[in-house]
Amino acid sequence: MDLKLNKILSNYVDLNIDRKIIVSTTQSYNIETQKNISYDLIINLENVNNIRRINKFHEKVNEKMKIDGTYIFCAETIEQRKIRNSNKVLFGFKNLLSIIDFFFKRVIPKLPFFKRIYFLITKGYNRTLSKAEILGRAVSCGFKIVHYFEFNLKLYVITEKKQKPDFNLNPSYGPIFKMKRLGKNGTTISVYKFRTMHPYSEYLQKYVRDNHGYGKNSHKLKDDFRLTGWGKFFRKYWLDELPQLINVFKGEMKIIGIRPLSQVFFNELPEDLRSQRIKHKPACIPCYVSLCKRGIDGFVESERQYLKEKNEKPLFTDIKFTFMAMYNILTGKIRSS
Repeated sequence: MDLKLNKILSNYVDLNIDRKIIVSTTQSYNIETQKNISYDLIINLENVNNIRRINKFHEKVNEKMKIDGTYIFCAETIEQRKIRNSNKVLFGFKNLLSIIDFFFKRVIPKLPFFKRIYFLITKGYNRTLSKAEILGRAVSCGFKIVHYFEFNLKLYVITEKKQKPDFNLNPSYGPIFKMKRLGKNGTTISVYKFRTMHPYSEYLQKYVRDNHGYGKNSHKLKDDFRLTGWGKFFRKYWLDELPQLINVFKGEMKIIGIRPLSQVFFNELPEDLRSQRIKHKPACIPCYVSLCKRGIDGFVESERQYLKEKNEKPLFTDIKFTFMAMYNILTGKIRSS
């Protein structure tokens, strides 16, 4: 191990403990065949970009570790990859190389038909991964992100084992994906949206919230690195919400009303609002759009006002809030973020 890297890691973990594994491998077999004991520390110095089945590898590491044991791995992010590739070619060809590299190493592996051909040719080596996907995969496999840092154009991630893997076979890869949200009576529904985040971002909501908090004038998370470039555009003009019409046709949602929330966000609301809102279906267009309210306080205030009026005049309230929302969106008084 590089001496500088060794010094950095020693600030976060005791590298001299007995029950440890330090390897540089792409094969989960090299983890599986270790002694049948619970390890305190496992370090893999090979980029996860080169591992054919990343989650399977993380899952094997999870099996070999005790609870609260430390797992350290490294990867190359999209941004680091661009820097590395830009050093290889002449200035005029850098953008062209980025486009070709992104399409072949990022888009093709996600397409059902071409996926098998891609992995047959490359064996999964040198895949393009976003920081969000790198971290999200680890969390999905039962690890908590403790810290991460860059060193020699690599992202080093320090995690702790907290639970068994999720074994999720349907991560958010496709253009349309389903989010687990709370519906009427507290039931869990799958809300359809155009994907605006990198794959596995759903596993990082709590991490981003705890480390970045919410925006100053928004109930959305601050400095959310999970968002893609096109995702920001889709969110700005509410295009990502269109697939929720599927939920409306299924009878799980309606057009205007309270926003479908994750369990994490729901738990942060005042108790009286939580007890009120579970009596109603969530909606495609949240009521804060109608009232032009911003920030967490504005979100809570708008939902309270909507629910109060809804209980008094159900049909009239929905018609009123729908026209108010349409006016605010079309005139640009409010934008998504």
